[in-house]
Amino acid sequence: MKPDENTAKRAKLHYAEDFGLAFEKEGLPRMAGRIFGWMLVAESPHQSLQELAEALRASKGSISNMTRYLMQLDAIERVALPGQRRDYVEIKAGAWLFMPSQWSETITSIRELAERGLELLEGKTSESRERLEEIRDLYAFLEEEFPSLLERWERKRKASAR
Repeated sequence: MKPDENTAKRAKLHYAEDFGLAFEKEGLPRMAGRIFGWMLVAESPHQSLQELAEALRASKGSISNMTRYLMQLDAIERVALPGQRRDYVEIKAGAWLFMPSQWSETITSIRELAERGLELLEGKTSESRERLEEIRDLYAFLEEEFPSLLERWERKRKASAR
């Protein structure tokens, strides 16, 4: 490998690692983020599990588990290439929507938890109740507004594509 190629590959590996850390920060598996990040900058949009394992210096088992996980999230999909015996994966069109979808679920969960906490403090006045009311109100607002934000994004994306 030429020095420039080696430097470029190292930079891509660092990028994949940073993606892994970003996924982990959102409560997702780091390896899933590494795979997704690598696929974003890989030379080919199609990657075999073997290619991913070699590029990311990871076990085939880990790659297999995390690609299945990313497929469940609708972030990647399996593809067959003409004349090839092995399966490949590629990033799915609109793959980024899995993250906001995850956030939407988290927003709803937190609002529901705040409501449960308020039920536990029924009839009482306290700072705890005030905090829970504030959390419930904020997350109810976010839950209400988030879908329209995603709709605006979709309209903007479609307008840009024209």
